[in-house]
Amino acid sequence: MTAPDSATLITPPGRGVFCNRTLNMRQLKAIGYDMDYTLVHYDVDAWERRAYQYMQEKLARHGWPVADLPFDGALIMRGLILDLDLGNIVKANRFGFVKKAMHGTRPLDFQEQRAAYTRTIVDLSDGRWVFLNTLFSLSEGCMYAKVVDLLDARLIDGPMGYRDLYNAIKVSMDKTHMEGELKAEIMAEPERFVVLDPETPLALLDQKHAGKRLMLVTNSEWGYTSAMMGFAFDRFLPGGMTWRGLFDIVIVGARKPEFFTQRSPFFEVATEDGLLRPNVGALERGKAYLGGSAVELERALGISGEEVLYVGDHMFGDVHVTNRALRWRTGLVLRELEDEVKALADFAPTEHELAARMRHKETLEHELSCLKLAHQRRRAAYGPGLAPDAAELDPAMLELRQRLVALDAEIAPMAKMAAELHNPTWGPLTRAGNDKSHLARQIERYADVYTSRVSNFMYVTPNVYMRSPRGSLPHDPLLPGGPPLVPA
Repeated sequence: MTAPDSATLITPPGRGVFCNRTLNMRQLKAIGYDMDYTLVHYDVDAWERRAYQYMQEKLARHGWPVADLPFDGALIMRGLILDLDLGNIVKANRFGFVKKAMHGTRPLDFQEQRAAYTRTIVDLSDGRWVFLNTLFSLSEGCMYAKVVDLLDARLIDGPMGYRDLYNAIKVSMDKTHMEGELKAEIMAEPERFVVLDPETPLALLDQKHAGKRLMLVTNSEWGYTSAMMGFAFDRFLPGGMTWRGLFDIVIVGARKPEFFTQRSPFFEVATEDGLLRPNVGALERGKAYLGGSAVELERALGISGEEVLYVGDHMFGDVHVTNRALRWRTGLVLRELEDEVKALADFAPTEHELAARMRHKETLEHELSCLKLAHQRRRAAYGPGLAPDAAELDPAMLELRQRLVALDAEIAPMAKMAAELHNPTWGPLTRAGNDKSHLARQIERYADVYTSRVSNFMYVTPNVYMRSPRGSLPHDPLLPGGPPLVPA
């Protein structure tokens, strides 16, 4: 491993650590990490395709005609929401209004979507909605979309509703994970599923040598954790060091989110093959444990609350609950963010053209609105002065309408391109139309920082004081489209 030179610490595009709430890394005493899709990243298509195939096999045993349904990785993305009442998949904005929807695999047209959701606000506390908030949800969402089509075609027997479909899929997915077949396959061929990142161990070494206590808290069992961490980390560590040397405490089988909200006993992982024994006394640094609770972990390390940063990929199980229950600082890993940032950068010249045309459209619309008002005042004989008569107003209004039609024809293809960035069906991960997506709102609300991968912390260093950007409101003169800045 070689130390980074000064150029290495220049943050590459898409590799930033983005701050919602000011975070002083110097004041943190401990940093905890999830493992799957956080410290260890997977080839999403390879993992989710294989998980989908395991679900297919289990559902086929129940007589469902799913054997010929192919996995479609572009059909679903993180941040979408399943509507278990209507069999739909929706993308909502930060206010909970549905901006795009599919029924099964069929996109809803404007009128269908309006009829279904005009009076509906997505509320994730309602059991009607299932939020796809991790990359592990993609195979589940894809299967749900496809079996909705089967149910509508009456190809699934028995009294069955859209909620029943989801429950059956959920059971098959849980069995896939609990029975361990998929994980055994990954351990046998990790090079097929794991995407190596040699900079992640370096980022953790930076934090460790800066005095941070590092913790690994994962729901995965010991055997799988040891195999994946060894494969992803050991080759990149110096001087014969292994991944175990990075962490003060390792906790497997954590049962998150309950780990953060309930109390359970710890068991010590006594041997490399995973033999357990009840833990007596305080937790010891350098050891691995199963189960337990965050409250006991805080007590063992002598830390609490804002002294701890926990980083994971699951919006609810890693970020939301941790923030609410413990007041730990939180970091969310969104690997897709790199592609989205690149797409936004590539689209920037077109975005500037689109913004300029939209400003011109607003100007023309304002002129047309003023002429309409003048026409109204002339016709009703009220208001200050006399407006021009219809012979002057009508041609001017007609000209403005024609210019707006021509301008709309220029805007439409650029707006379509903007709506298809990152994903041709659903668009950007963090946008829903011109607004923030529901996922972006969750990130904003619960994640103090977010980034595309753990190794990005190398670029900000363990000593950084991260400050959130200045917030803005529609009346802010510094916001595009805001009022002009006029001196008093």
